[in-house]
Amino acid sequence: MDRSRLIYLTDLMLIPAFVLSLYTGIELHLAGHGTDHEVWHNWAAFHVIISLLFTLLTCVHIKSHWKRYKRLAIQLLTIAFLSLVITGIGLFFIHGANSPLGIFHYQNGLIASIFILLHVFKRKQFLIRGFTFHVLGKRHAEI
Repeated sequence: MDRSRLIYLTDLMLIPAFVLSLYTGIELHLAGHGTDHEVWHNWAAFHVIISLLFTLLTCVHIKSHWKRYKRLAIQLLTIAFLSLVITGIGLFFIHGANSPLGIFHYQNGLIASIFILLHVFKRKQFLIRGFTFHVLGKRHAEI
């Protein structure tokens, strides 16, 4: 597999990983207000697994697009993401449900999600072109 295809597939896999991470995070937050610890635990386990996948894909994404990191908006998005990762790791060491760190992680996740969505929508043409080129096999000139 060539490098450009690997980069494209990584970028493409980031979208469902992000959606699932956001969704499970919201469900986890809502379950934290309930009384059934097992429901909360199940959402927490799913959220951690999906978020680890999202973090791994994001690291590959950052490494593959490193030359673009001169832009302030990208740096701010990275800082928001790192804050999410750090607070998420911190939740392993304290009781996360409805703790101040857990609430901060949730709120930070919502804010970072807005930045991530803006980042994706700004680059949607690249994703569409990449899909056409890498998946359908058409060249950029034919698009």
